[in-house]
Amino acid sequence: MNYLSHIFLSGDNRQLQVGNFIGDFVKGKSHENYPPDIQRGILLHREIDRFTDSHPVFLETVEMLRPVFNRYSGIVADMYFDHFLASDFKKYNPTCNLRLFSYNFYLSALLNYSHLPNRVKGFIFHFIGTNRLLHYSTTEGLHRSLQIMSHYKSSAINPNLSISFLQANEEALKTLFERFMPEVIQRFKH
Repeated sequence: MNYLSHIFLSGDNRQLQVGNFIGDFVKGKSHENYPPDIQRGILLHREIDRFTDSHPVFLETVEMLRPVFNRYSGIVADMYFDHFLASDFKKYNPTCNLRLFSYNFYLSALLNYSHLPNRVKGFIFHFIGTNRLLHYSTTEGLHRSLQIMSHYKSSAINPNLSISFLQANEEALKTLFERFMPEVIQRFKH
C-alpha cells in the first residue's frame, strides 16, 4: 500500500492519518516519541504493511510484475493499487470525494507539521503542491508520481515502462486490486 491507501485506512482521525503517512520514516521504537494517536498511526502502518506483504493476492500481483520490475515489483504494485483506489474513490468512500479527502489530509499534515520527521518535512510542501493524492487517479498523475519517485528514491523505477505495463494489463491488475481491497478495508478501516 502506498500513501493514499494508508491515509484512507486511517479514517477521519487527523493524527492517525499523519502517523500512518509517516510510518515508513519512523524506525524501531522511535514511534514512542510521538503523540498517542500518531503512535497508533505508525503502528497501524506497520500492521498494514505486514498484512499486505504476505497477502496471497498482493503476492500474486508482485509475481505478475516481477519479470518486468524485478525487486521493485512491490513498489510498483503499491503505486498501481493507489491508482485504482484513487480512480474509483467514491466506490470505497461514498461520503467524500477524492479532492476533498486529499485537501483534508494536506491540512492534517500541516497542522501536525511539527511532528513530521525531517525527511517528510523535506518533501511535504512539494507533495501538497503537486496534489499527489488527487493525481493518483489519472495515468498522467501516476506517471508524474513515478517520475518523482524515480528521481528521489530509485532511478531503477521506470515511469514510462510502469505506465505501459499498467495500460497493457489494466484489467487483470484491477481485478486483483478489487479482490484485495475489500478485505483490507474490512480488516483495517477506522
